[in-house]
Amino acid sequence: SGARRWLEWRKEVELLSDVAYFVLTTLSGYQTLGEEYVNIVQVDSTKKRVPSFLRRAVFISLHTVIPYCLEKGLLHLEHELQIDAGESRTLQGSPALGLSSRTLLRNWIQKQVGELKEQQKKRVLQVVYALKQCIPLLCRLHLAVFYINGTFYHLSKRIAGITYLQFGGPQREDQSIRSSYKFLGIISLFHLLLTIGVQLYSFKQKQRARQEWKLHRNLAHQKNTTKEKTTGRHSRCTLCLEERRHTTATPCGHLFCWECITEWCNTRTECPLCREKFHPQKLIYLRHYQL
Repeated sequence: SGARRWLEWRKEVELLSDVAYFVLTTLSGYQTLGEEYVNIVQVDSTKKRVPSFLRRAVFISLHTVIPYCLEKGLLHLEHELQIDAGESRTLQGSPALGLSSRTLLRNWIQKQVGELKEQQKKRVLQVVYALKQCIPLLCRLHLAVFYINGTFYHLSKRIAGITYLQFGGPQREDQSIRSSYKFLGIISLFHLLLTIGVQLYSFKQKQRARQEWKLHRNLAHQKNTTKEKTTGRHSRCTLCLEERRHTTATPCGHLFCWECITEWCNTRTECPLCREKFHPQKLIYLRHYQL
């Protein structure tokens, strides 16, 4: 029970600890432990003044609260949309949902999703998937730019306009190290472009395979409906007791639906009729089979 409670509240505990740390350091005008160790101080875009209180508060919000709300909002939104799509089984038991249905964010999302039409829900779900894919890529792009330019390690600092000024220490050594980081940034950028290309190619392949499967399924269903009057009960699957779709033969010669017999083989490696043992790899998918 203790471990489960910790998993449910882990994100909230991490959020509170991060907010408390930055409030006691950055917001109060002090250096963090890392900044103090490397002798750097936060400055605004002019590099002549310490960031204002408002600018520091914006940075803390963008660095801690906004990512938490964005992650939870997308997770709850995806969960509610998949409930309407009949796919809620994969998310109901996930500890990442955190505060369950008691949170104000969850209730507000439920209300907004309930007012959407089916077509709008599908579009919003696609947008959620795209955001979940694009946000990590954006963070990787920002990291590559940091390696090349040497400023704004965090995306929140870039938005808030907070940079660093180093005092003390050798400057020449810093310039020599920065040149090697530029090369690392170029490699990271190239790897990011390669990742995007692979993801786009994989997405197109999945879309093409899905369209071909739907077309093949519809054609097979049309053929079965046109022959329904002539086939009789000999074309029925003995597992689902319906017309066979995507007829598949076992090594012993009995015919079943592809979905039915493969699901049967997940638990038993024998023929449902004659109980002859066989390996699932021996199933034969019959194309253009008539009867």
